[in-house]
Amino acid sequence: MNKLKTMYMGIELHNPIILGASNLATDLDNLKRAEELGAGAIVFKSLFEEQIQLESFQLDEQLNEFNDINEEMLQIHPHLEHAGPDEHLLNLRKAKESLTIPLIASLNAVNKDTWLKYARLISETGVDGIELNFYQIPLDFNKGAQEIEKEQINIFREIKKNIKIPVSVKLSPDYSNILNFIKQLDEAGADSFVLFNSFFQPDVDIISEKHIQTSHLSHEGDYKKSLRYAGLLFDNIKADICSSFGILNGDDVIKLLLSGATCVQIVSTLYQNGLTQISNIRRGLEDWMDSKNYNSIEEFRGKLSKNKLTGNPFVYKRAQYVELILNSNEIFSGT
Repeated sequence: MNKLKTMYMGIELHNPIILGASNLATDLDNLKRAEELGAGAIVFKSLFEEQIQLESFQLDEQLNEFNDINEEMLQIHPHLEHAGPDEHLLNLRKAKESLTIPLIASLNAVNKDTWLKYARLISETGVDGIELNFYQIPLDFNKGAQEIEKEQINIFREIKKNIKIPVSVKLSPDYSNILNFIKQLDEAGADSFVLFNSFFQPDVDIISEKHIQTSHLSHEGDYKKSLRYAGLLFDNIKADICSSFGILNGDDVIKLLLSGATCVQIVSTLYQNGLTQISNIRRGLEDWMDSKNYNSIEEFRGKLSKNKLTGNPFVYKRAQYVELILNSNEIFSGT
């Protein structure tokens, strides 16, 4: 019996530990190694609008034209001439043919036509599912939140209508009311939600007075926002919940599953500790389940979600914030 088995987007996984989209998830040797070390699934590195438009735009023009650039693009820029969409689709096919675990594609577009065309082309490569990165940076002072959300929901509906593989949506937490937005996408047929996107944020070198690139690996405790929303969403939507960002070890995975996540995506910890961290995390989860006499993840998944809390029903509300303010002296003094 495989006690770590779980279902994600209607796909059976040997365990809930997924290698998330990154440069690691491009090299076929890395993908095979991740499979050998026990990854439950792999999300292939994103295909970006910028790559797709490369044939039409010079690089400088392109980067000025498209401002919705995901953190992952920072690592792609030096190699854009070798990262066209046709090559990406070919690599997806090769990866799918080489792996026995599920492979999920990732698309990060801007224009509606690009979303629709490449979601269809990706679905024809044989991958098990597709992850849509709804990455939106507000740049237009005259465009309201409702208009942005409506556009993205319409794009999702069109994609879902035109492809047959499962579709997940990876989101940022920066929507006016992300619970409402997720509910609308859930009703539109989303198979899962990945919480949350990792952003590129600009920084400045005050000596040279120029913008600089910095490391955007996550840090200990960065999973907490994902934990909160997993706890709020569990049993309130039909779609699965995949927690992402700041998941570094087995303890983090356990916390997120207890809160209601179906699975997790890991990236930063693999850069910091190597791909063998996959097996370490899996072993940590299994050992904890043995110590608690759990025979399946479903026995404890969502145990600490908002809907199942009995001891402290206010944990997901303002109560913790108020307690922190009122008792800040005790909390920060360690007493």
